[in-house]
Amino acid sequence: MWVMDTEPAYYRLAPAMVARLMGGGLVLLAVVMFAMTAVVANTSLPPDLLVVVLIVGLLLVFGLVGRLRTTAYVVRLDAEGYDVRMVRGVGVARGRWTEVTEAVAAHPHDVVCLVLRRRDDTTTTIPMSMLAVDRDRFAEDVRGYLQRAHG
Repeated sequence: MWVMDTEPAYYRLAPAMVARLMGGGLVLLAVVMFAMTAVVANTSLPPDLLVVVLIVGLLLVFGLVGRLRTTAYVVRLDAEGYDVRMVRGVGVARGRWTEVTEAVAAHPHDVVCLVLRRRDDTTTTIPMSMLAVDRDRFAEDVRGYLQRAHG
């Protein structure tokens, strides 16, 4: 039987998503380095500035990746409700369990999602590929919170 913890449950970003974001950050850094190289070549700025920009850029990218892996979360569940972050097209990102009528699996655009249907005919769509957790365990956790809230 499912037992609800008193502590909130946090579901972090999947490693594949973190890697995609890191790749995007590195591409952005490459564009900045290209632009800075052009600026340094056409002005009297010292070439050492490029090294400084590169080091600061790498620290920012790796710092962001570290934060995404350790402290940032995509979904937070607690006894009162849920909070979804970093998901485009999520619908209603925050709500109370008493507002949710059911949790169902869906496949919009061939992406496996858990959809929370709400009393006001709105939805919250959570792509399972974004979460660093087994999809069945996550669905079971959500259903447990729902059952507890609805008695």
